[in-house]
Amino acid sequence: MRTQMLKFAACAVAVLAFAGLSFAQVTEYQEERNLGMEAHAGNLTGHAKSAAMNYRRYCAGCHGVLGDGEGENAVWLDPKPRNFTLAQFKCRSTPSGTLPTDEDLFETVGRGLESSNMPSWNPLSSQQRIDLIAYVKHFSDRWKTEKPGPPIEIPAEPEATADRIKAGQVVFQKLECWKCHGVEGRGNGPSADTLTDDQNRPIKPFNFHDQTRFKCGSTDRDLYRIFMTGLDGTPMPSFSDNVKPEEAWELVFYLRTLQPMRTKEKEIAKQLGLKPINPNATAPASAPAPQPQTNDTKPQ
Repeated sequence: MRTQMLKFAACAVAVLAFAGLSFAQVTEYQEERNLGMEAHAGNLTGHAKSAAMNYRRYCAGCHGVLGDGEGENAVWLDPKPRNFTLAQFKCRSTPSGTLPTDEDLFETVGRGLESSNMPSWNPLSSQQRIDLIAYVKHFSDRWKTEKPGPPIEIPAEPEATADRIKAGQVVFQKLECWKCHGVEGRGNGPSADTLTDDQNRPIKPFNFHDQTRFKCGSTDRDLYRIFMTGLDGTPMPSFSDNVKPEEAWELVFYLRTLQPMRTKEKEIAKQLGLKPINPNATAPASAPAPQPQTNDTKPQ
């Protein structure tokens, strides 16, 4: 009986080993097949096969040879490197939950990600960058079965005024942004230490107080886009369903008052004597409507 059990165990081990080998072969085959992936940005066409060497040289140390975010440096990094096999990306022009455009990824590689270890890869040529985008895409079959979402529309930016900044503060409190980002935008709100990413790893909210750039850019339009698309893979949601475009612009202007550099919004807030919100106070039911101003009107 004992001999039969040992034979059965040996057979089971052999079957599992063969299955593992078969899986590895399938995975390798699928990856090789996916190396025909392309990427397009402007008049550029990227080819995954052309980026294999550059990916291993510049990206694999963090994102891993398999694109799973488990490179040899990953254990030391915070926030953790992106897992390309999930095809979820923070910086997009497309709605939450949809794939980004190739142009979105191209811009991210060139710009880098603020408050992370992802640097700007602008020293690479445009062709090398678009080839890398194709290589990143080859890690996930989502790119074969899904299309990128349609880029969101960003309305014309209104003028930053005292009324709009005050209205933006109301939106900041009403949406409870302070619970993660803190009342002064320092990233130290009461929920900050409880946040995790899509893989249940601790993640910190953005610190507006100490940063001159945003996670996905540096312009007002970039910040507006973040509100309306969210940062997939993080606790930062899209507010496109419950924030009107004018309210999003108001929030942009208010957050500008929290940043360290000198801005028009910060100067207006100083003239207003604007104080940080009181989280214990009840937020107004709605933000006050901005009053039209003439060229002669000055902030009060």
